[in-house]
Amino acid sequence: MINIRKDGRCALLPLAVFATLASLPGCDIGQFILSSDPWDPPPELPAAREPMAREACSSAVKDRQPLFGDLHLHTSLSMDANSLGTRTLPDDAYAYATGTPIVIFGGASAAGARTIRIDRPLDFAAVTDHAEWMAEVSLCTTPGSPSYDSAGCAIYRGEQESLLATLLGAKGFRARIAGLVEIGGRRNDVCGDDQSTCRKELANVWQATQASAERWYDRSADCSFTTFHAWEYSRAPQSTKIHRNIILRNEIVPELPISSLETPAEIDMRRQLLEQCNDSGTGCDAIAIPHNPNLSNGQLFRAEYAGLPLEAQQQAAAVRARLEPVVEMMQIKGESECRNGMYGVMGGEDELCDFEKIRDFGQPDLEDCQEDAGNGAQMGKGCTSRNDYVRYALIDGLREKQRLGVNPYQFGLIGSTDTHTAAPGAVSEYERPYKFGMTTAQALTVNDRPRAAVFQNPGGLAGVWAEENSRDAIFAALKRRETFATSGPRIAPRFFGGWDLPEDLCKRPQLAEAGYRAGVPMGDTLPARSENQANPRFVVAANADPGTAASPGHPLQRLQIIKGWIGEHGAFHQAVIDVAGNPHNGASVDTLSCKAIGEGFSTLCGVWEDPDFDPTRDAVYYARAIENPSCRWSTRLCQSLPESERPDGCDNERIPKTIQERAWTAPIWFDAGRSIETAPRADSLD
Repeated sequence: MINIRKDGRCALLPLAVFATLASLPGCDIGQFILSSDPWDPPPELPAAREPMAREACSSAVKDRQPLFGDLHLHTSLSMDANSLGTRTLPDDAYAYATGTPIVIFGGASAAGARTIRIDRPLDFAAVTDHAEWMAEVSLCTTPGSPSYDSAGCAIYRGEQESLLATLLGAKGFRARIAGLVEIGGRRNDVCGDDQSTCRKELANVWQATQASAERWYDRSADCSFTTFHAWEYSRAPQSTKIHRNIILRNEIVPELPISSLETPAEIDMRRQLLEQCNDSGTGCDAIAIPHNPNLSNGQLFRAEYAGLPLEAQQQAAAVRARLEPVVEMMQIKGESECRNGMYGVMGGEDELCDFEKIRDFGQPDLEDCQEDAGNGAQMGKGCTSRNDYVRYALIDGLREKQRLGVNPYQFGLIGSTDTHTAAPGAVSEYERPYKFGMTTAQALTVNDRPRAAVFQNPGGLAGVWAEENSRDAIFAALKRRETFATSGPRIAPRFFGGWDLPEDLCKRPQLAEAGYRAGVPMGDTLPARSENQANPRFVVAANADPGTAASPGHPLQRLQIIKGWIGEHGAFHQAVIDVAGNPHNGASVDTLSCKAIGEGFSTLCGVWEDPDFDPTRDAVYYARAIENPSCRWSTRLCQSLPESERPDGCDNERIPKTIQERAWTAPIWFDAGRSIETAPRADSLD
């Protein structure tokens, strides 16, 4: 929303409209964040109770099994998805995830119906519709609602023009969103003078979303599919993403989803999650998953508490670490692992960092933020920071630990889609991305747009190692960070570290059993070492995704371990080590036929001992599994068209023809300050 202040300066809408404000004369867009007044009275706490009972899973695995899901997706309940033609609902999303075909639409008129079906069902999913304007969308699209005939709703439906949209020069989707915009907060003609109409409708929509999640959660012994109650907290000041997906363990949930309209500061969002959920004594339990750090201009991983007294900083950092145990590495809007040439990063170039960098595709020659931050990344503007990439945020966490004694960025990794068509897990490179159900021409046209769809990717998947497919088991895996991210394929990597891991562990049939017994899994911290234990040893193993008959998978090329640490004068250091496979196997792909060339591996395993280990320095290690090259989705789609009908994206040199799909494990940390007596194991922590 826009807030034109009495002093002539401006605050910004935390979604799409704000980008055009930068051109307004005298509008200082760097100083303000718009918010509505907090709900009055505050949301009620959920009733204290035990979670609903469920049958024990018949397929429980002691040493844990890989499960694949999507924890970031939108339906027509989200303002942007609805405005761009999505008509599917949470029930459709869960139906799609379990293998049922659904119909999606393209364009604001909901035209271009297309039936899609997932190639393989998911194990779990969560609908994360935007909390912001969820009520208004429902009110404005439901004939007979208290607000349906308001001017704001008429503007949102495209039936009336908006003075604000005219002022901004907004058209189409952005002009419609202006119907939800009011000076100072939510529109009174839609929400009522006291906002009670929107509050009541938000509660109704939230309850309907919960009901859908309950309908699709398999509580039988089959444990075939798990749903989570969830929403997205979508703060995006100055076109910069600082979003979180809020995932709840069970059906005990807050009365209302926390929105950036009423709670525009992340530090307050976390405090409210504790008050309304985790520390309420009601049985409610939540985590917040940051996403799209690659579009955050250095703001997602920043010490927003830095101006507070030291003790308050330590408390805020500890709360962040507690509530944000995982981060989204990969989604439709690109990958967020690493980027070459970033300020203060030592260790040479990593050739595999040039992977699905949406900002590099659409906005070459990016400015480096260095130690500062910028804005505008969602619109292809502003600088990029090393902390827009999780590798360097992990290292920055080590630096914060030196400063505060607390590591706020000790997180695991997942992927997801951010689909806006209720199609969770639609990640195949054999199909075009389903962000908004776009047509072929829309998907492949660049036309000088920095956010063109062809720069995007189908997205990734969230992976967890859990004993069974249930809410408790998956949520526990997320909290202990035993997670992995994939760029789409169902690669299943394992990663263990320890002081006494056997050198021949890859040859043993019970790798996981030995890994848990002699070391720690991904997401954990190495136990304290004794004096006679020299260097840590790690094992990484992965199986390739076999794919399906219609969409075959691709073999693995290699496994790597990435190490990060803080060096002299605060420099960020990285090292990339090949531990299995063959980076020089000559594998490639014919981009005309998409036929694979060269050999690869169906399974890989490697053991590595760190020869440069320094027991006086904290360090972080994670593993990466890399496939052979294959055709990117855009190449496949371009080749399917007659040459005369191919849009400009088919010949754009910034768009790669091939892709090397991959998976990333959560890290394992070394804490130089740990002692034998005080070293807690991860399974003893909250």
